[in-house]
Parts: sequence; C-alpha cells; structure tokens
Amino acid sequence: MSPTEIHQLNFGPITAHAFNKDRTQVAVCPNNNEVQIYIKAGKGWNLIHTLAEHDKLVTGIDWAPESNRLVTSSQDRNTYVWNFDTETNEWKPTLVLLRINRAATFVRWSPHENKFAVASGARVIAVCYFDEEHNWWTSKHLKKPIRSTVLSLDWHPNNVLLAAGSADFKARVFSAFIKGVDQKPPPTAWGDKLPFNTICGEFSNGSGGWIHCVAFSPSGDALAFSGHDSVISIAYPGGAIQSVGLTSLPYLSLIWTSEKNIIAAGYDFTPVLFENTNEGWKLSRVIDVGKKKVVGESTAFNMFRDWDTKGISSRSNNDDSELNTIHQNTITSIRPYSVIHGNVKQFSTSGLDGKLVIWDLESL
Repeated sequence: MSPTEIHQLNFGPITAHAFNKDRTQVAVCPNNNEVQIYIKAGKGWNLIHTLAEHDKLVTGIDWAPESNRLVTSSQDRNTYVWNFDTETNEWKPTLVLLRINRAATFVRWSPHENKFAVASGARVIAVCYFDEEHNWWTSKHLKKPIRSTVLSLDWHPNNVLLAAGSADFKARVFSAFIKGVDQKPPPTAWGDKLPFNTICGEFSNGSGGWIHCVAFSPSGDALAFSGHDSVISIAYPGGAIQSVGLTSLPYLSLIWTSEKNIIAAGYDFTPVLFENTNEGWKLSRVIDVGKKKVVGESTAFNMFRDWDTKGISSRSNNDDSELNTIHQNTITSIRPYSVIHGNVKQFSTSGLDGKLVIWDLESL
C-alpha cells in the first residue's frame, strides 16, 4: 500500500474536512459559505453536492458516522444539522437554536451522536441536543470561566465531558451533562459529580499562547493541547502537565493515534509524531520527511528565512521556492481515517493548498 494518497480537491484553501463512516464520501469547507461533498471515484474524488445555506464563511464541519448527519458552523452565527433525503437525493438543513451573538468557530458531534458542541466568539460553548417536544435542536451554554473566543473542542469517550481550547490561553475540561438526554456516567479520573458547567480541569501552557486545538486520549485519561507559542502540552486529571517546547511553527490540529502517540500539524506544512517514552513526551519524528527535513527543523520558517536572505518576495519569483513536502501550505485539519482496535492506522489532512492527503502510518 502506498504511504500517501494525495488529492488536489481545490485550488483554493480547505479550512476543514470530514469523512462519512465508510470513507466513500468527504465533506470539505472551501474557505467560503459553502460545503462541498465529494464521492470516491476510482483513484480520485468527484463533486456531487454543494451545500450553500450559510451566509458567511463555514468554520467547522463534522459527520456523524452512525446517523449519517452532517453538522456545520459558520461566521453567520448559525449551525445547521443536515439530513440526507434519499427520495430527492438532497441534503436538507435544520436550523439550530444557538442563541449566540458572535461567530460560531468550531463544531463536533458527541460520541453517542445525541449531542454536539459549538464553539463561538461569544465566549460561550453551545451544547446542542434535540428537543422532541418542539421538534428542533436547542442548546444550553457553557459560560464561566471562559474569557475569550473558543477555538477548538473535543468530546471525552463518556459523551459527557468536553474539552475546549480558547484564546484566553486556557484549555479546560467541562461537564456537558444534560439531564433527560444523558445517562449518569460512571466516575472518571476527571471527577464523579458532573452537573452541567462543572469545571473538571483548567490548564495553561505557561507561555501565553492561545490554544489552537485540544484532544482527549483514547481512554479519556489525558488531554493534549497546542498553543500559538509552538508548545504541545499533555495534561492529566489533578493538574499534572508536561509541555514540549518546539522550534517549529505552531500546530493547528492534533489527534491521538494511541495512548502513547500524538500526531500534530499546522503552520509548518507537515505532520509530526510525538511519543511518550520512559523519559516523558518528546518529538519523535517528522512524518513527511522529504529530502532535507530533519527532526525539529521548521520547513516553513526556513523557507521564509531563505526568501529574506535571497531577497525573494514571493514563490512566483523563484522556481526553486516549492517546498519539499506534500502540503505546500498550512495544514488546517487532521482527522482519523482508519482505526483498528482503538489505534489509528491511517489519518487524513487538509490544508490551505487545497489538498486532501491520506497517510498510512504503517507504511511511513
């Protein structure tokens, strides 16, 4: 099997992507008010649907594998739940009662798919659930102690705890328990009494960078987050935290591939692997090595430095300016692609270069 599949879906940026359950379709946000859905066709992808209900930039998307529902968030302060109508062969939107007065910035389904969470610039997180009585999606707000825009979210495996990364330099773990929707969860390492909006953990990377991404480990017993100060941190219940400072540019997205491995990517154009060793967490290797790449070296930083040294103002002025990496611009999103026995074997990335790349860890 080839270690990578490279697909040029757009010639413009892709800000987020999500696959359906069997990986035959992918939905992408092409940096405008639309969502494009592609279907697998041989070795490529064909555009089959364009969803254009939003009025402004679509900021997030998630595809529920079992219910086959899409959820999208946008700067228009709205979120839609999309259901596929097999009779008309169309995706039909359902508006969600968010009650926010700033842009929706990120969205994720809960593991049981009975809720989803929406981050926003209104310093709140809307935890949304279906109201059977009124036949619509409504929400409850997680508010305190958030003091700035929420940039990322991730659900704990128990369907109740929710991690959030914010521009107030904090990563937090909240209880998103909703009476009548959730069953009382068993005790976790993060606590056993979990009424709505309970703060189960609050962490800082110590360097003052806003938090771009958060992710629970497969067991839910650890939380990883990345800041704009190029620091990856792994936090544990009770307040213990280990941070890995880097010389590369910041990471915008990360996923756990197992309890001891994390893959992150962002402004440096290439995914990297972090590993928990006997000496603690460390940067293990760069996934997309290229011909000259070494661990700890910043491809993007060195490119800009070389441009400055040579007096080059843009890529178009020099044929040698193409990077020796698969992605030629910022990686905006990482998603698991193939998971076997709880471990990620393949993952996908999308970026501002319009590429969708599927990586096979066992072949790299």
